[in-house]
Amino acid sequence: MVIYNVTCNMASHLEEEWLEWIREHIAHVLGTGLFKDAKLTRVLVEEQDGSSTFSIQYKAISRETLETYYSNHAEALRKAGLDKWGNNVLSFRTELDVLDEYTVHTNLN
Repeated sequence: MVIYNVTCNMASHLEEEWLEWIREHIAHVLGTGLFKDAKLTRVLVEEQDGSSTFSIQYKAISRETLETYYSNHAEALRKAGLDKWGNNVLSFRTELDVLDEYTVHTNLN
């Protein structure tokens, strides 16, 4: 399994508006049908300049579907972000190969 991770950094005064926008953007990415799910997380680091950093982790159905996303959807969806935010939001992307997954099952009785 592959996780497509997008990390975004912006000035803190943009955070509220960006969060509203990114939630809609995530729905568009998931709407491609090429990902199982997504997680929106705040990166817990105190930036010296007071900026905010977030990570969106999209769990790809397979390596092939991620390649299909790149070929058929990524350019337009990235352009939407650039058109909206320009250089006010800096993003970088990484791919993570999931080697193992572990779950703790607890009995809360």
